[in-house]
Amino acid sequence: MKHDMKHKETMMELHDDDKPIGRVLTRRETLKLLGGAGALVVTGAGILRFGIAQAQGGVTATPASSPTLDPVLACVAKPELTEGPYFVDEMLNRSDIRVDSITGTVKEGLPLRLTFSVSDVTDDMCKPLAGAQVDIWHCDAQGVYSDVQNTVGQNWLRGYQITDETGNATFQTIYPGWYPGRAVHIHFKIRTDPDSDQGYEFTSQLFFDDDVSAEVYTQAPYMGTQNVLNAQDSIYQQSEGLTVLDLVKEDDGYSAVFGIGLDLSASTQSESGAAGGSGGGRPGGGSGGPGRGGPNTASGGSA
Repeated sequence: MKHDMKHKETMMELHDDDKPIGRVLTRRETLKLLGGAGALVVTGAGILRFGIAQAQGGVTATPASSPTLDPVLACVAKPELTEGPYFVDEMLNRSDIRVDSITGTVKEGLPLRLTFSVSDVTDDMCKPLAGAQVDIWHCDAQGVYSDVQNTVGQNWLRGYQITDETGNATFQTIYPGWYPGRAVHIHFKIRTDPDSDQGYEFTSQLFFDDDVSAEVYTQAPYMGTQNVLNAQDSIYQQSEGLTVLDLVKEDDGYSAVFGIGLDLSASTQSESGAAGGSGGGRPGGGSGGPGRGGPNTASGGSA
């Protein structure tokens, strides 16, 4: 198993993460990207043709099949946010990340099926980005991360998928829990060539609707309403609200499709503590849990 010892050694450090990085396309840039008079965008649900509604100044779309994602969003850049101190490069290629690959233990929680729809928007184009590695990692229902501090050697709720020819990568996970000092979130990282220092890398965080989280957290095994809402989270404040998941209620949980456009010619600053806001307590699995008297509680650091 491959571990990133640098991140483990710096887990409890405070980070300068008050500066936004990455760039969000403006409406004008988006319309330019879509080709003015019209453009074709391929999503996981099919091909969608765009046209500019001159009278209303908007974008219209005629889907070839029912889309699962607003087609404009598949081509729009999103803010890059801090990696935080809990990334471990496990190199676990798997769709279902609920299972610990060592013990076979399955993390309990409300099921969440999460699909990334990744597009390459380099040179004013918009096309599916195939072959990119998408990593995600997040805490469990009790606000604990695997493979850090007291959970070293466990690897639940971590893994990666490679985007297919439509630019999609899908994960089966659970609705994340929360820990003191942070809003509810999932970390993700997209890399075009993880084995090369020259590869493109983009890191950010996904957030959840506060009302949905409050409802989810009334159920076991979650630990009640979170103590930090999105508006109070300084990392969320850097996101301009553009990385909040649009959740769809399913019979057994939720699903979501997150579209993101990446300019592969742009430089990124994806490194621990690069951007975002000051984080909260130790999400690392101390006895008693985060903020409940465990030995891993911290007053700072971003995660």
